Amino acid sequence: MKRTAILALLVCASLHTFAQQTREWSLTECIDYALAHNINILQQQDNVRQQEIALSTTRNSRLPDLSGSIGENFSFGRALTADNTYQNRNTQSTSFSLGTSLPLITGGRLPAEVKVRRLGLQAALQDFEHARENVMLGVTSAFLETICQKDLVAVAERQVELSQAQVRRMELLFQNQKAAEAEVSQIRSTLANDELSLTQQRNSYMLALLELSQLLELDSPEGFGVATPLVDVVKADELPSPDLVYNEALGIKPQIQAEQTRLQSAEKSVVVAKSALYPSLYFNAGIGTSYYNTSGYSVANFGSQLRDNFNQYFGVSLSVPIFNRLATRNNIRAARLQVHTQQLRLDQTKKSLYKEIQQAYYNAVAASRQCESSDAALASAQTAFELMQRKYENGKATVTDFHDAKTRYLRAESGQIQARYTYLFRQKILDFYRGRKI
Repeated sequence: MKRTAILALLVCASLHTFAQQTREWSLTECIDYALAHNINILQQQDNVRQQEIALSTTRNSRLPDLSGSIGENFSFGRALTADNTYQNRNTQSTSFSLGTSLPLITGGRLPAEVKVRRLGLQAALQDFEHARENVMLGVTSAFLETICQKDLVAVAERQVELSQAQVRRMELLFQNQKAAEAEVSQIRSTLANDELSLTQQRNSYMLALLELSQLLELDSPEGFGVATPLVDVVKADELPSPDLVYNEALGIKPQIQAEQTRLQSAEKSVVVAKSALYPSLYFNAGIGTSYYNTSGYSVANFGSQLRDNFNQYFGVSLSVPIFNRLATRNNIRAARLQVHTQQLRLDQTKKSLYKEIQQAYYNAVAASRQCESSDAALASAQTAFELMQRKYENGKATVTDFHDAKTRYLRAESGQIQARYTYLFRQKILDFYRGRKI
């Protein structure tokens, strides 16, 4: 008994110190911090940047390219001469060239590739938004669970206060020889059990805080707390229907928009594959010069040769596909198959979304009814406890009766708290699917 009391005092003292150093975060602060530090979101940001780079590369492929080259060659051994005889000679040659090419006609490949990359960037942005929404929903769930555990700590503290008051009353009665020692021991045992329950509940609250802090990517839960929000419970008959929520979600949920964008990208990929059936026309131009030196012959100096051998050229090249082992045909077939696969993926995403909304709606309805039942149960248990408390204080009820009534009251109050926060979370999920701020 003495060890339990000392342990309870130490826990209370440590939690009191912890509370003095704790800054309580609101749900909005938790969500904003998580969005700025979540690793998955940061990875999605990198994916968006990669898609931006890919789009820029594809756009720039319309521009002319420019390349330069320098060559230095040496030749040794016997070679045919101008008088049709062979002799040993050494030859040195140096060449310089600068060339450019510009795509003029590509069978529609370049415009289609740009559209594919642009759609890829849009899909990446929608995936990024979907990742943000998942983090927001996860933080909201963990936050409400932490608030629930925090309120349950307050309930357990009130139960300890009630037991402490009864212990003081029973000890006073015992001193006045109006109560037996067994009754004092029994009520002290009840107090010890309530203190143990309080300690366990505080541990549950600390674990919930730890889980939330880890979700926020905090280094430690030290100095971290949560502020209790106002709970506005909506009646079940005021909840939007699943079909209404689904119709709203189709136009705004990023996972649907991402799959629709990928379907458009797959359709453009068919155009890219078909472009290989058509001729390609390129413009080419360049400049160059060279220097030659053959042993045994008199040649002009390096600068003179570079000036005299300077040349320019320009022209166009037309490439006409005739037969490439049916590779183009198979690429087109594969692209069309990808369109069909993406359409199935979009349909599956829509079905999954509708199932999630249906489940969220009926969970909210069930939570609303449970909330109403818990309110009624709490009111009944509170009335029964107050009556039993008066009976016990007047000596018309035993300690066991009083303990049983207090236990039922505690369970009813805990059940009501859990039901209210469960229903609040179910409401938030429906708002989440409707695109409303959590």
